[in-house]
Amino acid sequence: MKKYAYVIERGPRNLSAYVPDLPGCITTGANREEIERNMREAIEFHLQGMREDGEPVPEPSTDVAYAELRVA
Repeated sequence: MKKYAYVIERGPRNLSAYVPDLPGCITTGANREEIERNMREAIEFHLQGMREDGEPVPEPSTDVAYAELRVA
């Protein structure tokens, strides 16, 4: 089982997400629950397409960290 990180960004009317390790793997959603469901489906679809095209499936390499800062 592979674990791919994805980035969620807030837009004016919805959310969008992308997978740094899978260029072109993106989705949108109205809320967090929808974006998580859509992202899982997008990753599965993207990997299936890579396999069908004979492309190697990349190993996950993106790590996620946060910097917590006090902002004045």
